[in-house]
Amino acid sequence: MITHKVIIGCGYLGTRVALAYLQQAMPVTGVVRTAASVAALRAAGITTVLHDLDQPVSAAIQLQDRALFYFAPPPRHGEEETRVSALIEGFERVGQPRRVVYLSTTGVYGDCGGDWVDETRPANPQVDRARRRWDGEQRFRAWSRDSGGELVVLRVAGIYGPGKLPLERLQRGEPTVLESEAPYTNRIHIHDLVQVCLAAMARGGSGEVYNVSDGVPGNMTDYFNQVADWAGLPRPPQIALADAGSQLSAGMLSYLRESRRLDSGKLQRELGVTLRYPDLVSGLEGCR
Repeated sequence: MITHKVIIGCGYLGTRVALAYLQQAMPVTGVVRTAASVAALRAAGITTVLHDLDQPVSAAIQLQDRALFYFAPPPRHGEEETRVSALIEGFERVGQPRRVVYLSTTGVYGDCGGDWVDETRPANPQVDRARRRWDGEQRFRAWSRDSGGELVVLRVAGIYGPGKLPLERLQRGEPTVLESEAPYTNRIHIHDLVQVCLAAMARGGSGEVYNVSDGVPGNMTDYFNQVADWAGLPRPPQIALADAGSQLSAGMLSYLRESRRLDSGKLQRELGVTLRYPDLVSGLEGCR
């Protein structure tokens, strides 16, 4: 087992993964891009390196024979994952990791018309944010092929958990689409995602892709309604999808144009993960 873990993009998810390793007395280093993040991680006892992924890779990031989690977001524009590209080029200076777990998105499947989707479904990203993640997958796969390093890809559904619920949106009373017109969406609780990440690093097959969700698809309107009920807030007003273009953000509209139901059976079969929060009802209780 590779003892030292490095987490590039040690934020909401990465901090929790780092703390899980520290509880097992395993060394871990978090890489972040702001001084405020450095202070927060160091206050939690996490060794931290400050680095902007849009700059040449810092020699302070030591990766030789280490295990790397790549959780950082891609750049905001374009179809290429230039940050991953720069990192891989920098491996010649900071060392080749022995194993990488890359956090991708289920958005790489594109719109599936509500079909059930497992990992054999061909990628068909239809928006730039998903194309960037797909490009990142391909770049890490090429690195794995050329270097012999191990790679595990996690295609992750929408993440929710403590501090990551749409409460401000609900308080503002922003509308959502009619439930009868809302597409299928998929979710995973942050606590379950942490244990999936640890299991993927420990047991994931090299070259394998795993869908990460609770396996119980819903729709976005039902999600907002359940969160509102749980928080004691008014449910959001509903509007017709045809009227959404003038009232919802471009980002929200892009999500509404895609519908799929994720099959996460491979995750549980091969990684041996038992979810603590197998549905939204139990997951919201786990947000208190």
